[in-house]
Amino acid sequence: MTGPTAGRADTATHRLPAWRAPAATRSNALPAGAWWLWALGLATAASRTTNPLLLGLLVGVAGYVVAARRTDAPWARSYGMFIRIGLFVIAVRLLFSVFLGSPIPGTHTLFTLPEVPLPDWAKGVRIGGRVTAEQMLFALYDGAKLAALLICVGAANSLANPARLLKSLPGALYEAGVAVVVAMTFAPNMVADVLRLRTARRLRGRPTGGVRAVLQIGLPVLEGALERSVAVAASMDARGYGRTARVPAAVRHTTNVLTLGGLLGVCAGTYGLLAAEGAGYGVPLLVAGLLAAMAGLRLGGARSVRTRYRPDRWGVRAWLVAGSGAAVAAAMIWAGNADPAALHPGVVPLTAPVLPLWPAAAVLLGLLPAVVAPVPPSPTGFEEQV
Repeated sequence: MTGPTAGRADTATHRLPAWRAPAATRSNALPAGAWWLWALGLATAASRTTNPLLLGLLVGVAGYVVAARRTDAPWARSYGMFIRIGLFVIAVRLLFSVFLGSPIPGTHTLFTLPEVPLPDWAKGVRIGGRVTAEQMLFALYDGAKLAALLICVGAANSLANPARLLKSLPGALYEAGVAVVVAMTFAPNMVADVLRLRTARRLRGRPTGGVRAVLQIGLPVLEGALERSVAVAASMDARGYGRTARVPAAVRHTTNVLTLGGLLGVCAGTYGLLAAEGAGYGVPLLVAGLLAAMAGLRLGGARSVRTRYRPDRWGVRAWLVAGSGAAVAAAMIWAGNADPAALHPGVVPLTAPVLPLWPAAAVLLGLLPAVVAPVPPSPTGFEEQV
């Protein structure tokens, strides 16, 4: 094709990549903190509602972003495990409601279990008895909220590199951060070991299910996870992690006072924001606590003698990812104050939940990372051409 049409087509072809998210490399990969702020924003939104439609939408948003932006690293395969944990939490909550009863009154009896007589000092507690549809629906809503919160946190575990998160921690929290990172990598790596051993057994023609197979797989998995933890601890010690510099006693005392006082101020300010009677002093206490805690962490960082190699830089895309999660949380908090009935559907009498439009539209802001975050490389190492 020649002429002006071909020129316009070539120009459009060259301009198209500028609108697309770039391929992820070591230099432009998002900081782990951005993924965690995005996931915590979704988790905060999930904690503010029991509407199953909104909770399902939050889980769908988190799952879509994970499917679009996770890598092939071992920790990226842990999202399915968190989904199973969420389903297990819902099942346990329903079982507790069936066998231990619920204070929710109801008129629609599903079935009746034999009730165990209890002494007088155990009034208000029962085992067995009548099970109503209202109490089961309330238990389902309550369990779904906790499950959605866990799944949102699981999304951060699948997207954020724990090693990059460790680099972003303040120096004062580095020793605790090492322990947290090792603990965070234990479960994903254990899941990867389970998949690897099950695949090996399947290729050898051995069964992968049943109690015997679980016992035969469990010991190598635990042994491998323990060896990996010991190797990580040894490598960190060899590189000088955890070593501290000598600082004056006055600086240490000032750091402790600022940090503890700041955390207390943050707790009191948060309580003031959540409580109706503390709205006046909540914001000033929260701001003062944050400033004091940041000053304490700044002073505490002087004890750390470590250096950072290739520190993570917060670019526009990282701020957009973190801001999308914060926007979802803020919109859900505002919707809870403006129309609490829409976010907490009633169960007495039995009514079908309704999807509120504005909160649902706000939840969709959480899909922004699937557009702006760098695209991870494909398993074959070649980027898809479109």
